[in-house]
Amino acid sequence: MSRELHLAGFLIASHVTHSHAAWRHPGSETDYLGPGYYRRVAQTLERGKFDFLFFADLLATPVRYGNDIRVPLRSGTQASATIDPSLVAAGLANVTDSIGLAITKSTTYFHPYEVARIFGTLDHLSAGRAGWNVVTSLNQAEAQNFGLDNHLGHDERYERAHEFLEVAFKLWDSWDADALVRDKASGVFADPDRVHIVDHSGTWFATRGPLTVPRSPQGRPVIIQAGSSPIGKEFAARWAEAVFEIDPTPEGRRAYYDDIKSRASDFGRNPDDIKVFPSFVPFIGETESIAREKQAFHNELADPVSGLITLSVHTDHDFSRYDLDAPIEDVAVPGTRGLFDVARRLSVRDNLTLRDIGKLYAQGVLLPQFVGTPAQIADQIEAGFHGGEADGYILSAAQAPGTFNDFVDLVVPELQRRGLFRTDYTGTTLRDHLGLGPANLSPATRAVGARAGR
Repeated sequence: MSRELHLAGFLIASHVTHSHAAWRHPGSETDYLGPGYYRRVAQTLERGKFDFLFFADLLATPVRYGNDIRVPLRSGTQASATIDPSLVAAGLANVTDSIGLAITKSTTYFHPYEVARIFGTLDHLSAGRAGWNVVTSLNQAEAQNFGLDNHLGHDERYERAHEFLEVAFKLWDSWDADALVRDKASGVFADPDRVHIVDHSGTWFATRGPLTVPRSPQGRPVIIQAGSSPIGKEFAARWAEAVFEIDPTPEGRRAYYDDIKSRASDFGRNPDDIKVFPSFVPFIGETESIAREKQAFHNELADPVSGLITLSVHTDHDFSRYDLDAPIEDVAVPGTRGLFDVARRLSVRDNLTLRDIGKLYAQGVLLPQFVGTPAQIADQIEAGFHGGEADGYILSAAQAPGTFNDFVDLVVPELQRRGLFRTDYTGTTLRDHLGLGPANLSPATRAVGARAGR
């Protein structure tokens, strides 16, 4: 059977997406505090037969840039105001039928029992459409919101995350698939021999179990990750079934794709069972010139300082202390190292200043922009799909919900005409949409991989 393209939509439960200019765009809705906005986006993407809708999340208002929240709040930068995506997704489960619902939860500031319970519940409420974007969190401000003075170090966060998922898998496996009996005549509700104590006691976590949530339709959520540093990619190769990637260059996307697939093989996994999703922002027009006018209008709304605020959040490093008109310096950052490496690579390649990087970050956190007619956008997607860059793509909006509407109405039919993308859902669960088999509740052994420094 020929490969099938996968598509997902990106949101934050907020007024912006990757684009910091999105909330200022005249075509964008800004009612992100109510359910209607999310319902409209989810139903549009479901009409387009998307695999899933994905919610990113951060746990602190930006403060790293200059130790000040006033500018981020005034400018409306990413994460300046968000609501809880798990509650948004639970609401969407009731107004959609097929599209997957993937949300972000941190392994650094929650407990495995709580998170396993949330995702077991969401998988039941959505009839098997739940996905978990696993993050280790990024910065000290998040630590302080949870009563801690300092954020864990980069490698420690991943050590904790490995144990977190090991515990969550045990909890999801604590109910056998046939444990619920519900025999009214005999009065037997559940077979106690098929519900198991976990009794985990490790370096980071202890829990007795079992989970209170019986086994869900998928067994567990689809695991999504966005590892970009060597240790992050090693984590993704062990756990992830879908990987979210940011790289604005085709050569960078090809290198990432090959690296992730190779690492998955090292863990004894089938590389086809880990789907790589680069993200992009489309600008679609009846002609290429109209599309480029849309792109220019959007990009002009992006403020470089707003972008540097988010770069500071993502890297947990204060970029307010540097000259805006000098090249970005090569510094050690405690937060996300992969995105900073991309920024450095672009700066060196294109002779960009810190201000230039801030502008690019505000336009879309370094996401590539696909510009042109529906056919030209489809050409770029098809080239990457067949060119070793991607198994699918995550669509991020320059304005919402307009970008999503345009893509579903104009680009999806073109992809379908080319035989690249489904014309209807052929399964009911998110695992079905991604072409994955039954969920494995026995994770790969860590010792099989062990090349994080590659």
